[in-house]
Amino acid sequence: MSTQDAPPTRRTPALPDDTTPGLRGRRVYLDAGGRAPLLPAARAAFDDALDQGWADPRRLHTEGRTARLLLGRARESLAASLGARTEEIDLAPSHLQAVHSGIRAVARGRRRTGRDIVVGAAERASVLTAADFAVAQPWTPQTGARITIGVDSLGRVDLENFTRAIQAPGVALAALQHANGEVGTRQPVAAVHAAARSAHVPLLVDAGASVGHVAVGDDWDVLAADPGDWGGPSGIGILATRAGVRRAPDWPEDDDRWFPGGVSVPAALAAAVALESAITTMTERAAHRSTLIEHIRTQVAAHVPDVQVVGDPTDRLPHVVTFSCLYVDGEALVTELDRLGFAVGSGSACTSSTHEPSHVLAAMGVLTHGNVRVTLPDDITAAQVDAFLEVLPGAVRRVRDALGVTGL
Repeated sequence: MSTQDAPPTRRTPALPDDTTPGLRGRRVYLDAGGRAPLLPAARAAFDDALDQGWADPRRLHTEGRTARLLLGRARESLAASLGARTEEIDLAPSHLQAVHSGIRAVARGRRRTGRDIVVGAAERASVLTAADFAVAQPWTPQTGARITIGVDSLGRVDLENFTRAIQAPGVALAALQHANGEVGTRQPVAAVHAAARSAHVPLLVDAGASVGHVAVGDDWDVLAADPGDWGGPSGIGILATRAGVRRAPDWPEDDDRWFPGGVSVPAALAAAVALESAITTMTERAAHRSTLIEHIRTQVAAHVPDVQVVGDPTDRLPHVVTFSCLYVDGEALVTELDRLGFAVGSGSACTSSTHEPSHVLAAMGVLTHGNVRVTLPDDITAAQVDAFLEVLPGAVRRVRDALGVTGL
């Protein structure tokens, strides 16, 4: 074959490295919410499962039985870590799918009780959209509504109004996050669960930002958790449903309660191992990262003009902080920080790709533009945080200059 006949050579785009212009040393990843770096233990478990658990666990041959055994072990481990029974654990293709399916299944299962769903205004977008979808389905001739309860300036739901809404007739389900993944504020889950129990209304707790970072406890009836947030793999979500919670899925379930299409055995095993590892070191990691978050909150407020650091300063997740800069475009600031070697988030933690103002910050009544969300991974160092804080004021100033804002 002549040179002219040879197929063109495919080139893989090079990733930024230490020598890329504009980067100061190695890149620093500060956007671990929902996509944390894979923990070493999880990577090892995933690789081992690829060798042993690659077959379809629904097959009867030896390879299938081996995969099924590994999947069962993963579910047992996840159940133990979450304080649930093994039979209460469903493995979904993603955290979003777990949230959507949990809300739809319980709302449909309790359709004779009522159609309304009570949610907090700061819930992630998938909870709000799933609630809207569920109350609009023609499951009964009754009409339903999503009842949204406001939050205060720290992002905490109004407990009195939430309790009152749960106790009203016609409520099928209540949904409240354990803590907000965007601003870090923890919610009064225990008090809400007590009120929901007295009203015989199941409470779905979205713990996607909390599991593996803080103790979640057992104040829930349905729990959604995200392995990608605690250093497990993406492509899998956890849905735990207490025995006795009535649910009626509107999708076909297999005999083993798998979601349609099954689940990746290596991903399930890696998620379980990652959670075991995260829980073992949770107290130590929380103390380390909480100190760094407090340092960020203090230094940003002191050295960036016209900035608002949001969220509860004390009763919060140990690894999350958000601040908003006046006269700054959030997308431009994220791009400038990325050029300098720092990966951060902006906008709502679950809808940042839309570049729309955060519905969480809007519900809190705080500044919504020029938003930066920092979520610290496990291996973050004080030196890396200091490097970020060193470049941040200049990055904000350059973005403001580009917008024609001077004198700040």
